Amino acid sequence: MAAVETIHVDGTWQAAASGAQREVLDPADAKTLAVVAEGGVEDTDAAVAAARRAFDQGPWPGTPVAERAALLRRVAELLQRDRETIALIESRDTGKTLEEGRVDVDDVTNAFRYFADLAAGESAGRVIDAGTPDVHSVVVHEPVGVCAMITPWNYPLLQASWKIAPALAAGNTFVIKPSEVTPLSTVHLVRLLAEAGLPAGVANLVTGTGDPVGARLSEHPDVDLVSFTGGLISGTKVAQAAAPTVKKVALELGGKNPNVVFADACATAEGFDTAVDQALNAAFIHSGQVCSAGARLIIEESVRERFVAELARRAEKIKLGRGTEDGVECGPLVSAQQLDKTEAYVASALEEGALLRCGGKQPEPNEVRPATGYFYLPTVLDQCHREMRVVREETFGPILTVESFQTEDEAVTLANDTEYGLAGAVWSADTARARRVAARLRHGTVWINDYHPYLPQAEWGGFGKSGVGRELGPVGLDEYRETKHVYENLRPSPVRWFAG
Repeated sequence: MAAVETIHVDGTWQAAASGAQREVLDPADAKTLAVVAEGGVEDTDAAVAAARRAFDQGPWPGTPVAERAALLRRVAELLQRDRETIALIESRDTGKTLEEGRVDVDDVTNAFRYFADLAAGESAGRVIDAGTPDVHSVVVHEPVGVCAMITPWNYPLLQASWKIAPALAAGNTFVIKPSEVTPLSTVHLVRLLAEAGLPAGVANLVTGTGDPVGARLSEHPDVDLVSFTGGLISGTKVAQAAAPTVKKVALELGGKNPNVVFADACATAEGFDTAVDQALNAAFIHSGQVCSAGARLIIEESVRERFVAELARRAEKIKLGRGTEDGVECGPLVSAQQLDKTEAYVASALEEGALLRCGGKQPEPNEVRPATGYFYLPTVLDQCHREMRVVREETFGPILTVESFQTEDEAVTLANDTEYGLAGAVWSADTARARRVAARLRHGTVWINDYHPYLPQAEWGGFGKSGVGRELGPVGLDEYRETKHVYENLRPSPVRWFAG
């Protein structure tokens, strides 16, 4: 087989040093979609060395902010030029619908434009009043250095942009390792960076597995920061590997997110319809493979039966199929492993007493859903409680659990009874109540009468075991910078502290 060159080091595309390759499967039919290089430690070390040289000796860190911002805007233009191509890549690779892929490209474009504008609009530094005209004191920001980026399989292009855009805006160099399951859109993005004129060595890419590539990046002494998005277990390994070198670490580790619905939100026909529709969106978009998925419906007991019955009725009508087909609303799970995991969670929930309202199995094969695809029906599990694994753990599948409450305090207690704290929502026609509950929720993003939207200018991240650090917003840029205080004495004189 001919060498596959998906590793990018110092401006050159190359095969893995070992010659190893990996098949990337189409989750809709389990057939080979592409073949990529399977990088290892040697490839990772070469990529880090290139990024180190580019930072220590290359022009990028010292490039004026306006020029860095201009390059990010060129990348945004190229993303829109290739919008349909990239959306198709993302749909085929992850299983999501083509329209979701288009939305992802637009969101990535917005991220590059936002960080370009944010960096270009900043002043040269914050002047500090030292209390005397004889001192000039200023706080400035400088790039961290070499950044290692490890991204997940569910939103590979989006999560890459949340790291790459601020890192480049701040003047860093980087090595990125996309998930071995969904690497293709990241390969395309790195090609666009080169086309936009990014100097060689600034952007480096190693396709491969978490062990050894991700592990080596996390421990590497020449890496100054590691940013990881993924599962809790892998995230703790990244932090442990990074600890001996005391590098900066940013972790986004998912969530188990509550969607709290009060009865007054359902008092009108329009309110009821909206709350049910949004609960479906919260739980089942991208087959539930979303870190902020509203997988826990926490609903007031007085409307529980009516709400769940309608929710299950609509969930049964969700059209499954290949994401590129017209009319498909939900694609497959990303892999056989994820399908097995979903089946195991549903089985454990039923053993622990949950009531299956819909789904709970793979659909029958048809002309849209091949027999070998990783499909699972949207599943609603009623009568759940906090002791169930399916309620405590992040399932990352099309599973919605239902819990109920009778008082506001009980709703808040249930919503906060999780070791995670990434996102959540509250639905109420009472504005004062909604804002009061939102203030009490221990989650990094809280929606009121909505679910899932985010803004690139607003920070994203979680409390508790959902991680440390933030992406997006001004703080997302600060993650990739060091802060330095420069104190200049304009009229130096002897201190005479020692008599001498």
